[in-house]
Amino acid sequence: MARTPLTELARRLKPVAVVRPVLIILGVGTFMAILGPFGSHTMGWPQLWFYWVGLIALGAVFGFGAGEVLPRLFPKLAKLAIYSMTAAFVAIPVTTAILHLESSLGPRLTVYRVAATYAPVLVVSIFVSAVAYTVAKFTEDKTGTTAASPPRAARTLTDKLPHRLRAAAILALTSEDHYLRVRTGAGEALILMRLTDAIAAMEGLDGARTHRSWWVARDAVTDAKKGDGRGVLILTDGAEAPVSRTYYPALRDAGWF
Repeated sequence: MARTPLTELARRLKPVAVVRPVLIILGVGTFMAILGPFGSHTMGWPQLWFYWVGLIALGAVFGFGAGEVLPRLFPKLAKLAIYSMTAAFVAIPVTTAILHLESSLGPRLTVYRVAATYAPVLVVSIFVSAVAYTVAKFTEDKTGTTAASPPRAARTLTDKLPHRLRAAAILALTSEDHYLRVRTGAGEALILMRLTDAIAAMEGLDGARTHRSWWVARDAVTDAKKGDGRGVLILTDGAEAPVSRTYYPALRDAGWF
């Protein structure tokens, strides 16, 4: 089965991953409704609550899209810069929605009104982005990858890594003569270990062997290119993992392509 944007999104949107943004939307929307800024308090409840939760949800949808696209377009930008760009971008569709609602009440659309509406929306967008950024920082470890305890077998591999890499997510394993290059979200290192032993240690993690000298984590793949019975997987760190004819059919059937 070929991997499509919808199947990839469904794979990523696990229930646990959805809970946090939903809680942020409801929490920030309720907070803004209680404050009733920019004259919105005149609406009254529950219209005021639906108004703000709806606007925050609309911004979250565009923010999610920007959060997926911007890191790929600007892979070297710091996470804080990505969040700042996202805030500025999200304010555009939210401003458009507000102007559309207000236009139905009669006010004329002018350049001044657009600017006067965008400015406070940008303030709210920055506030929401700051909340999301803070939550992300508290739920991630110092390497920038989500903290998780690796399976006991995998520790035979991670214990060989430098301390700064041990808590980072493993992206790929590459065999280089008698050594193994371990690519992580925080960098890479060479350790003395056979690829077959490393793959055995990674059992239970979502990944697969793609080549006689490569193993790749499923979550590390950002894009896949295929052709002539072979393929290439693009990883989050920019590396390109080859997929040989031997492993291509199984990976294709598993939805990697």
